[in-house]
Amino acid sequence: MDVAIIFIIWIILLFLGVPVGFSLLIAGLLYFMIGDWSLVYSSGAQLIAGIDNFTLLAIPFFILTGALMNSSGITDRIFDFARSLVGHITGGIGHVNITASLMFSGMSGSSLADAGGLGQLEIKTMRKAGYDDDYNGGLTAASAILSGIIPPSLNMIIYAAIANVSVASMFIAGLVPGLLVCVSLFAAAYILAKKRGYQVLEKASLKMIGKDFLRAFWALLTPVIIIVGIFSGYFTPTEAAVVSTCYALILGFFVYRELNFQKLYANIVDSMKLTGVVVLMLASVEFFGQFIAREQVAIQVADFFLGVTENPILLLLLISVLLLILGTFIEALALLVLVVPVLIPVATSVGIDPIFFGIFVILCLMIGILTPPMGMALFVVSRVGDIPVGTMYRGVLPFLLPLFAVLIILIFVPEIATFLVDILN
Repeated sequence: MDVAIIFIIWIILLFLGVPVGFSLLIAGLLYFMIGDWSLVYSSGAQLIAGIDNFTLLAIPFFILTGALMNSSGITDRIFDFARSLVGHITGGIGHVNITASLMFSGMSGSSLADAGGLGQLEIKTMRKAGYDDDYNGGLTAASAILSGIIPPSLNMIIYAAIANVSVASMFIAGLVPGLLVCVSLFAAAYILAKKRGYQVLEKASLKMIGKDFLRAFWALLTPVIIIVGIFSGYFTPTEAAVVSTCYALILGFFVYRELNFQKLYANIVDSMKLTGVVVLMLASVEFFGQFIAREQVAIQVADFFLGVTENPILLLLLISVLLLILGTFIEALALLVLVVPVLIPVATSVGIDPIFFGIFVILCLMIGILTPPMGMALFVVSRVGDIPVGTMYRGVLPFLLPLFAVLIILIFVPEIATFLVDILN
């Protein structure tokens, strides 16, 4: 069966609202049923093989950790500490928004968890200070992508599993690009807030900063425990996810005492639902990948790109355009598991480092979840902040510009993502 027809059917299913995992299964089954029915069983075994990976065990635990952090009063403490630190700078609550997202990113691992967890609190506070909803929604969605780039990131874990690279190296590589994204958002928030004349908060005293720091201290220790534990060799990235979940339980039950068994049950159920979606997607991609492999789609894509250019910079620019276009219509995680197996051979064939390529791809996908018309982060923030989607579209545009600038810098200076890996390895 023609490759283009299968892809068209899959895209139609997506636009009809069929979940990504099921749409991939249907398209894959259709290919084998029409082509060679006898291959369905052997290819179906890949549904299990696609999730038979020790690294992927980290996913449910990091998802649960983010949920526990949200329901244990941790988000409030992080926000208060961020407000004490940067609330007096021009941009006021906007800088607090970014700083809180930066702190929370080291705990949740998920941009959408950040948008849903911190988003409501951030928007409520900004509204109270007189900030406009387009600014509130746009900045909240943009700052949420830090959780996708700053370790520990679910995107990095999944990329590492697919591309067969070190999770620890991906975590290291994401640090500097993530901080660069943070700085670029600070600059955009400052310029826009100054232009609109938004108020700033009164500068907090050292005593108040110290008080808020102590309230948030145990929560802020989470990413330290994860990173130090991994690089000291005490536990693997997968085991780090379990440690972070246990630590979140200790904070919720015994330190902050805002977690109870009813909340815990709800968190577990929600985490299982999200984990189920992710696992189904990964298994379905492995099944769909049999179709891609048999039809040599990866080779055709590689031949196409390499036929245009073999210059690594030009190639990255072309791939970024492709990912940004696809990212406006396809959810980031689905796109990640679909494009990585196809694009990795293209990148490595021209000498692009696979660790750098992972950070590059993830940044493209994070920008994609902010890009109208289908950016997932826009819809999440629209829902939790009760902001019209049209307002979200308008509000996010000024914050996309600095993110594109960071992407361009990363393409021309890939050492930004790899120099720490080279030093520590």
